[in-house]
Amino acid sequence: MELIEKLEILADAAKYDVACTSSGIDRGAQKGKLGNTLAAGCCHSFAADGRCITLLKVLMTNVCVYDCAYCANRASNEVPRAAFKPRELADLTIAFYRRNYIEGLFLSSGVIRSPDCTTELMIQTLSLLREEHGFRGYIHAKAVPGTSPELVQQLGHLADRMSVNMELPSQRSLALLAPEKDKQQIIAPMQQIRDNIAVDKDTRALVRRGTTYMKQVVPKKKERAFVPAGQSTQMIVGATPESDFQILNLSAALYRTLSLKRVFFSAYTPVNDDARLPGTDALQLNREHRLYQADWLLRFYRFDVTEIIDEKHPFLDPEVDPKANWALNHLDFFPVEVNKAPLDALLRVPGIGVKGARSIVRARRTTCLREQELRKLGIAYKRARFFITCNGSYAGQGADFSREGLRAQLVAPIEGGKHGRRADKTIPGQMSLFDSIETPEKKRIADGAARARALDSGPAAGGAGAADAADGERSSAAGETVDKRPSAADVANSKRSSAADGVYGWQRALEHPEAVCA
Repeated sequence: MELIEKLEILADAAKYDVACTSSGIDRGAQKGKLGNTLAAGCCHSFAADGRCITLLKVLMTNVCVYDCAYCANRASNEVPRAAFKPRELADLTIAFYRRNYIEGLFLSSGVIRSPDCTTELMIQTLSLLREEHGFRGYIHAKAVPGTSPELVQQLGHLADRMSVNMELPSQRSLALLAPEKDKQQIIAPMQQIRDNIAVDKDTRALVRRGTTYMKQVVPKKKERAFVPAGQSTQMIVGATPESDFQILNLSAALYRTLSLKRVFFSAYTPVNDDARLPGTDALQLNREHRLYQADWLLRFYRFDVTEIIDEKHPFLDPEVDPKANWALNHLDFFPVEVNKAPLDALLRVPGIGVKGARSIVRARRTTCLREQELRKLGIAYKRARFFITCNGSYAGQGADFSREGLRAQLVAPIEGGKHGRRADKTIPGQMSLFDSIETPEKKRIADGAARARALDSGPAAGGAGAADAADGERSSAAGETVDKRPSAADVANSKRSSAADGVYGWQRALEHPEAVCA
């Protein structure tokens, strides 16, 4: 099979992995080596559904011995199969990097033969990149559940970030849809990565501290840090009946016990016909979006899970974001005075982010803040004005300060205009190295080139020129996605799942390690 065919198959097969993010580390360029990594900038641009497009996101192979119900690459599916050789993938990555197509590599894989065999192929690839090519760019590697600890250790010293997919939000659902996997295979490598990161940081801190008067012998070859950008995980949302309450409690437990950098949520995409899967083609993208917003509140806004959601209301409001929903339920906290309120209070105001809250605290030391100053600081004033006062004057005049009145203002559609980024038309899914987005400008250029070819070919070759023009035209169909609000049946299924698996099924395994080996 040609290399380009392998790339088409394995890049397309990797589109269901959403764990792409900024690098999280700083590593400068070095003479004689290739690339660098900036903490803020590994991923500058994203596709319409939030997926990163500046990494070469690819599978080592889509051959898999597992038969997970939700996976497009499961063993029972009749799909084209391919596998990269380590040198093929290493050379391909460097070629794309030198052409400025990518800034790093995201490497995952199906399970070929065994987890250890798969991981050895990934280690060979990354060793070629790091040692032979001297590649210092960002690499995110997926650890295969069931891999031996020694191989996880080797892989961790070659990658900047590692992740182990949790796949599903409960043990019961995992046993139903992925019976060949179990909690021990998933949690054990996550705990190993956490512990190795901690040991590596402690060791390096002691070396930097210089606790001896003796001259230290610097080794000729320094060992790379172990997963310096931390670890993450991913779970599928919508394939099983777990509620948002269960999912967010699990996310909080992962951050607390495993020190994860990020938990990713992937709206279930129906790619297989299986009686164990939901009988719907609707993608719950709005639900995924709300979960990400709630996750952001946990990580950056000092919210607790119990403030965002509770067992009586197990699903997030699909029409109002979680922060605004909290504000509507706690109107006694508002309005807050922007010129006097502490940072914690400003972080609770819808429309004021972490950066904006800190900017307000700095700016009000030298000036009195009103609407004009707040807009200059980048505050989403149209939302924030209902919950703030500026120098004692309520900014949301004309609106009914009640839950119903403010909710009506917040759920009103935003008129984004007919130009600028809101009017962009983007193809759905992961951006491809092989497809392009059709725009009027591209169509005009393509039509002009086709006419030029037709004129050059002359009257005798009119048919050929017309055929060339037809071949030169491309069209792209925009796919539609439907946001689905949880139905009464979903809520009932969630209750049954909670009763069978326990609301905190995964959390018990995370917080009590002895349960993993049970």
